[in-house]
Amino acid sequence: MPGPAKPDEVSFYREQVLPRLIDWVCGTGELHRWRAEVTEGLAGRVVEIGFGSGLNAAHYPPDVEVVYAVEPAAVARHLAARRLARHDVRVEHVGLDGHHIPLDDASCDAALSTFTLCTVTDPRQVLGELRRVLRPGGHLHALEHGLAPDASVAAWQRRLDPLQQRLADGCHLTRDAASLITAAGFEVQRLEQRYAKGPRPWSWMSLVVAVNPDPPAAQP
Repeated sequence: MPGPAKPDEVSFYREQVLPRLIDWVCGTGELHRWRAEVTEGLAGRVVEIGFGSGLNAAHYPPDVEVVYAVEPAAVARHLAARRLARHDVRVEHVGLDGHHIPLDDASCDAALSTFTLCTVTDPRQVLGELRRVLRPGGHLHALEHGLAPDASVAAWQRRLDPLQQRLADGCHLTRDAASLITAAGFEVQRLEQRYAKGPRPWSWMSLVVAVNPDPPAAQP
């Protein structure tokens, strides 16, 4: 019986294999249709957490001036460079970790997250950072898989979640993106949820567009 994976084996899998696997799994034709939907309406300065291999680049609207990309995986950034060469979009890699985004307060017009809130260690902190860098009235566009409403599917998601986290570098099957976004103080303006093609524990999708509300007026 094989023993536990060695640290160098884990590192090789996480740094070299997993980014290529995610690029393949998340680059299907159906998911590109979802990506086209979630990027509608983006404009101005956009911060994208979990930029990955640039799979959203083909769908940025022409009103996007610059994308500030946050992505930790060097292999994913390398794959993105080749993809971005085929698209007329300005992308600046500004950081590695969505928990600490190196941008000024209220410096972005919009934010984008696709299949990222499922994986980050602390989604509340990440969403707090997005609220900080978004101007009041700016919008968060998110496309995430997560906890299904069907009890039987949800039960399987909970059973599979520990294995999913090990194989997919912390990815959870049981997070509810819409609830997390609401709890962070965003006001959801659009929510579409349905199953995509594929095994149901992995295919319950939430497309969310939410606004960063204006701060409360100062008391006289």
